[in-house]
Amino acid sequence: MIRFVVIVSLVFLSASALGALPANMQKEGYIKGYGPFVRVQEDWRVSRDTEFKVVFDLAKAAAPGEINKTILAAARFINMHVDAGFAPENIQVVVVVHGSGGDDVGNDAYYEEKTMHKNANAPLVKALADKGVQFIVCGQSAAFYGMAKTDFLPEVQLALSAMTAHAVLQQQGYTLNPF
Repeated sequence: MIRFVVIVSLVFLSASALGALPANMQKEGYIKGYGPFVRVQEDWRVSRDTEFKVVFDLAKAAAPGEINKTILAAARFINMHVDAGFAPENIQVVVVVHGSGGDDVGNDAYYEEKTMHKNANAPLVKALADKGVQFIVCGQSAAFYGMAKTDFLPEVQLALSAMTAHAVLQQQGYTLNPF
């Protein structure tokens, strides 16, 4: 029995360690409370006056009550670059939302009615929007999923479609972040 308890304890501790953040992970940044990142001694350096215009594509909702990894990636992108010396005003980020991802930018009433959880993404969306990040929702997906403009957080803009938003943003010089 003791052997069994020791083995179970070791497995639990190992699993817990796997989910922990690395010791060198920065937990605070320009977007307070979100977007942990690691400082890197770069060999491939980018000029610190580079201007970034980046789109994150959010197509799938997170599990109810959890933060969406795509929204968190947008915060991490901004945090790591500002920390590395890039000017915040040179970092323009847009999150284009479609599919079930619309749930994660739904307002509290909509989200709680649908999932029975509080929307963990709402404070992150506000923190990002306060730093200039745009959130654009596909009107086609919204209609498909039965969402109205009033179902979204106030920081969210409704577009004709995600395809339209991506096409226009690409013409404006935005690149699609593949992560």
